[in-house]
Amino acid sequence: MQGHLLQIVLMEKALFARAKLRAMNEYAILIVDDDQELGAMVCSYLGQNGLLAATVPNGAAMDAWLVNHKTQLLVLDLMLPGEDGLSIARRLNSKQPFIVLSARGDETDRIVGLELGADDYLAKPFNPRELLARIRAVLRRQARQPEMLGPSSVYTFGAFRLDLGSHRLTRDGVNIEISTAELALLKALVEHPNRVLSRDMLAGLVTELGRMPFDRSIDVRVARLRKKIEDAPDNPRFIRTVWGSGYIFTPQGNQPGDAS
Repeated sequence: MQGHLLQIVLMEKALFARAKLRAMNEYAILIVDDDQELGAMVCSYLGQNGLLAATVPNGAAMDAWLVNHKTQLLVLDLMLPGEDGLSIARRLNSKQPFIVLSARGDETDRIVGLELGADDYLAKPFNPRELLARIRAVLRRQARQPEMLGPSSVYTFGAFRLDLGSHRLTRDGVNIEISTAELALLKALVEHPNRVLSRDMLAGLVTELGRMPFDRSIDVRVARLRKKIEDAPDNPRFIRTVWGSGYIFTPQGNQPGDAS
């Protein structure tokens, strides 16, 4: 009897949350996939688990949708008609959190997707339960950002200022776009300066990332960060590689000629 009552309460809470989102014209998830049957199935499954979702078949429909609807996260298929998913990902960059889907399951797609700012990657065919888990992990990262407040949430290095509370990275006062996943990695680095961190240690520190999409995730995101904060990414001053060990963050910047 108690179990039945609990199920009713949970259903009522889910319905209330969905009604509230509709009233705000806000959808938690937007599926961008030309397989509308799959999109409808995923939307239904997410809805059963308390996430209001919608689906569109291409980039143009996505753009039109986002004009009128606030969306927390996109689930983006790479193999789209017209403008492909990689092109859309380049446009999104760090402006909108997104998870990449691909039927090819090629590691190159995974790396490129992460390089373009994807928060996660999932190969088709996939288990809807796994997609739900990854979506929730990204949404948890987003929810944690406003909680990073206080004096220790602001770090400076070189001409850069990292404000974890406002999720902002600036250089000489000019804003630099940074994704939640990149912010989580940079946070781990700046909080452990002048110390060699292995990939396993970084994976453990970056709890906001949840489970790593695949083994090269740390390397890919280090490469993305270097492009944003290093004048010469191939000869970095701040995030240096310690060969065979991992990475070290040097706030003062290493001098020319030092090991990268």
